[in-house]
Amino acid sequence: MKKLVIALSLAASFALGTPALADWARTQAEGRGQTVYFNAWGGDPRTNAFIDWVSERMQVRYGVTVEQVKLSDTSEAVSRVQAEKAAGKDTGGAVDLMWINGPNFLAMKQAGLLAGPFLADLPNAKYLDLAAGSAATTDFTVPTEGYESPWRLAKFVFAYDADRVSDLPEDMAGLDAWAAAHPGRFTHPNPANFMGATFLKQALVEMAPDPAALASPVTDAAYIEETAPLWVWYDALRPNLWREGRDFPENESAQAQLLADGETDFAMFFDPAAPAALIQQQILPPSVRVWVPKDGTIGNMSFVAIPYNAAHRAGAELVANFLLDPATQAHMQNIDVLGSYSVLDPAKLDDAAKADFTTLPTAPALPSLADLGPTLPEPHPSWMTRLTEDWAKRYTK
Repeated sequence: MKKLVIALSLAASFALGTPALADWARTQAEGRGQTVYFNAWGGDPRTNAFIDWVSERMQVRYGVTVEQVKLSDTSEAVSRVQAEKAAGKDTGGAVDLMWINGPNFLAMKQAGLLAGPFLADLPNAKYLDLAAGSAATTDFTVPTEGYESPWRLAKFVFAYDADRVSDLPEDMAGLDAWAAAHPGRFTHPNPANFMGATFLKQALVEMAPDPAALASPVTDAAYIEETAPLWVWYDALRPNLWREGRDFPENESAQAQLLADGETDFAMFFDPAAPAALIQQQILPPSVRVWVPKDGTIGNMSFVAIPYNAAHRAGAELVANFLLDPATQAHMQNIDVLGSYSVLDPAKLDDAAKADFTTLPTAPALPSLADLGPTLPEPHPSWMTRLTEDWAKRYTK
């Protein structure tokens, strides 16, 4: 009921108008001249270049500068805000805007470390599907309640070299037999990195006896029952991994390099367009294609949030709104730029905005939405935390 009330409230605000929307000109005036420190994962050069482009456009349009603070993990920004809170620094915080999802969002929301709700303040939020339970209002099963704003669509995919792989498995369970037939040719990032954690979550979602249980906070009893098939499968898979499962690439970029160098035959991404983009950049060979398990893969929206003590909240809201502009979303979806699929609801776009998307370039390794199959829901954040901690105890010395 609470989620429905929030969603109806957000939808009503766009239909009826709100003081916040009426004051958008004041937000623009307040934000002019500000430098927004955007804390975002810095491991993808294409994303970094896109944020540079956002800064250029924000400077021209609003007089706002965007400085990316490149993170190796979102928890770095979370820890920074937590430390400021502990020190009593409730204004003038170092983090203005942050790319955040899942456990980090839940932790900050529960601790009262987020500004907002602010989504209803953004004029371009009218292009989102804000129905109760929609992807734009839910983060890893947790209602966002307006404390986050979407900016890019994420869906877990595998990339493989079609010149070397002709016997693709049907699903995650089939990776066990494939790796046994091709020892050393498959690996995954360390689960301390979100991509490695996503690999484990994908297997868990597929193999859990009761997938619906994953939508609720984890309990000891549920964890033991739902993960039992996963660990049996992984114990069989691990000896046939690259370097016999003793070492793991640090992140998706390191794993992509293994694929490019011919050391392994697969890589994995949370951006379905990444393989096609890396082919264009001559990082991956043109024979690389995208594969997804037959029943689909985990997907979600990536969000931005504003810490409670952000020094430049007005500028941060301007950036969040710009990220939802249909022209920005179309530019982001361009394979020559970033290739991330749009978070906007096509039914809410006018003809001009729709045309921006229909004229985007394609590529042989760029899957259509139909190619990607069903989108599977993310487990509750507590499952990922428990899963990665358990993996570390089981498989690291």
